[in-house]
Amino acid sequence: MIGKWLRAHPLAADSILAAALGLFAVLGGLLSPPEFRSANPVWLSVVWTVAAVVPIAVRRRWLVPALVVTVAMCLVSQLHLMSGAESYALMVLTYTMAAYWSLRRALLVAVPVWAGIMVFHVALQHYGVVEQQAWFRSPELLFFSNTAVLTFTLLIGRLNKTRRLVESDLRERTRIAETTRQALADQAVADERRRIARELHDVVAHHVSVMGILATGARRSMAANPAAADAALSTIEETGRTTLRELRRLLNIMRTDDDRADLAPQPSLAGVESLIEQLRDAGLPVRLEVLGEPYDLDPGVALTIYRIVQEALTNTLKHAGPATAEVRLTFGEHSVEVEATDDGRGPSVRPNVAGHGLVGVRERVALYGGQLRLGPRPGGGFRIAASIPMDRPGSVTERE
Repeated sequence: MIGKWLRAHPLAADSILAAALGLFAVLGGLLSPPEFRSANPVWLSVVWTVAAVVPIAVRRRWLVPALVVTVAMCLVSQLHLMSGAESYALMVLTYTMAAYWSLRRALLVAVPVWAGIMVFHVALQHYGVVEQQAWFRSPELLFFSNTAVLTFTLLIGRLNKTRRLVESDLRERTRIAETTRQALADQAVADERRRIARELHDVVAHHVSVMGILATGARRSMAANPAAADAALSTIEETGRTTLRELRRLLNIMRTDDDRADLAPQPSLAGVESLIEQLRDAGLPVRLEVLGEPYDLDPGVALTIYRIVQEALTNTLKHAGPATAEVRLTFGEHSVEVEATDDGRGPSVRPNVAGHGLVGVRERVALYGGQLRLGPRPGGGFRIAASIPMDRPGSVTERE
């Protein structure tokens, strides 16, 4: 918690660091042996220390001005031995350069600064301007110690910069992953909405179309042929119940989070005959022809064939006018084909070609690697044909 707050308030964090280093410098001066103490008054050492650590507090906001002030104080401190806080400030600012600048820029600034201060110190002692300190009488020792401190400080700064870059990269990857996850979730929702829209269209459009046509026929024949009108009304009643059952099934799927909810029986090839019989009751003469020996199909393929027939015959009933229709199912060795045609004299391009129905049929067929062909027939009428490849056991062996 404290670390997070300090990262969010860099000025406060740097001020705390400056205060800690300043206190350490003052206490070090007071507790050091007499030969290592400064001859300046205590109050002057304290004031100097406070001024020396200010650049640390503002290092991330004004790094270059802070560096200039610190270098100047380091040079002045060579003439009058002060508290040593300016040396701490120089190390912190060198670390900051390595952590926030490029390595080349940090080296071009830090190395001349440290070398200049070191040469200035050696020159002052060589010409007797200041008294030689016991711990730095050897220029070689001074060189190696300063080089070690400089190298260590730069290395720590670069490691910190690398860590921050890695953390930034991880945050960016996390953001991209979250964005991708959200996009996939949105895509899944959109796909589910399209699937439900197709199902609603397949169920509702077909049954309501049949009910509307049957109701029209019942109204017209009620006086002249009550029995036919009664039969039509019975079919409307049954069709309405079927529609409600389908709608309830879809609504239950939408309301539940259980992936197993979609276990209700789906229309299949066995329902094609019932579908055709329903269309015959609605007044559309339909002929069904099955070629080849029927075999078991995957439920999804069977549902796709059912929906193709349903969509084709519903469009014929709605748009073809007086017409007859034919449905042909062909069970081949490597594919199953379905073809629905009519001889209606309606529009050459049916209104629903670009609607939900045929778009949904096209997507269903493509899902199983099939091909869908549709369009007007020469001389009138319309044709919808699909071929779906089958991977039946033994088919490969037979081909070989």
